[in-house]
Amino acid sequence: MLRWILGGREAQGSVEKSPVLCIGEEQPKNWFTELQVLKGHFDIVRFLVQIDDFRCASAGDDGLILVWNVECLLVLERLCVWVSGGEELCVWNKDFQLQCHRQNHSDTGITALVELPKNCLAAAMDKEIVIYRLTVSTDSSLSLAEIRCLSDHQDQIRALINVNDGLFASGSHAGELILWDAVDWNILAYEHILWEESHASPQAEIRLAAPKPSEMSIQHLTTNGKLILAAVGSGLYVYSILTKTVVAYRKVAHDSNVLHTMLLSDSELMSCSEDGSVRMWEIQDLPLPAEPASPGFFGMWTFGRSNKQTGPPSKKVMDVPNIRTLELTGDLIGHSGAVQMFVSFGENGLVTCSTDHLLILWKNGERQSHLRSLALFQKLEENGGL
Repeated sequence: MLRWILGGREAQGSVEKSPVLCIGEEQPKNWFTELQVLKGHFDIVRFLVQIDDFRCASAGDDGLILVWNVECLLVLERLCVWVSGGEELCVWNKDFQLQCHRQNHSDTGITALVELPKNCLAAAMDKEIVIYRLTVSTDSSLSLAEIRCLSDHQDQIRALINVNDGLFASGSHAGELILWDAVDWNILAYEHILWEESHASPQAEIRLAAPKPSEMSIQHLTTNGKLILAAVGSGLYVYSILTKTVVAYRKVAHDSNVLHTMLLSDSELMSCSEDGSVRMWEIQDLPLPAEPASPGFFGMWTFGRSNKQTGPPSKKVMDVPNIRTLELTGDLIGHSGAVQMFVSFGENGLVTCSTDHLLILWKNGERQSHLRSLALFQKLEENGGL
């Protein structure tokens, strides 16, 4: 337990060495060297939403929604939401009054929502995506109408995101990544992520064992409009929207499931996991052909349509030209429970939330030291020096 608190990533009682990467104390590309613990919740903190350059809202199992200012670190107010899922799809006005709602017929309820053009919403319910249209009548009342049901996934949908004004994407428990047209709701790309081991014979490829569901489940999706970053089990997968191909991946990025991800740029990204870690990554070239990576290091993923879809034969990630890898550049250690998600405020810092009931504000230690020095000199100048 002490080793875990001090930063070790081995599971308690584990006898096998974890294949996940480790990084030492020297992390020159990790500028999050100062942290401050934010207390206010009394149960697991599950969600964070950035409001502006300095504020974010947190929501937890204690039923509280708190707004934080990353500069003064005070709880400002309690907020509510505009559209909510669960057993019903509900629409609320700015005074928190229910305007309209619709019952759903799925046992799992609505697990994800995204806004689409033309006053439409996409709601993920089990294996289906239901498209609703929100209509405003002449008396300003609102109504919801179901206009289409997309049933192309083979398993429960775990993630749903907007890519841009014309595209949205969904990911399933079976490792399916689908790119959709946001206007006419047609499939533009379909990728099925499967873990495979290579076979010694070049004449044939044999799947040695079926992948565990947790290894290929898409837990989270994020995008910057050009790339889609998928949390797949304990690994990370970067997909190009332009070329509709994988550009980089890391089969084992954490010791447990990755819960949240973020693209900081076209070459830098972050992830957090059930193992309590927050990690920084950089997209880099693979080793030279003279030093091939072993299958145990990378594994094999195949990409192609499922039996329900028709398309070209599947191919291995290693066969895709210009494939790259993800190199670990930073490891943030501070939480004692699973890190549920995080939001970035750029140079103002990073906020993480966890099952340990805490939020942590991570800051650039060098920048904070500089700001404190400036404040000190300004105070001395105002007081006429020492």
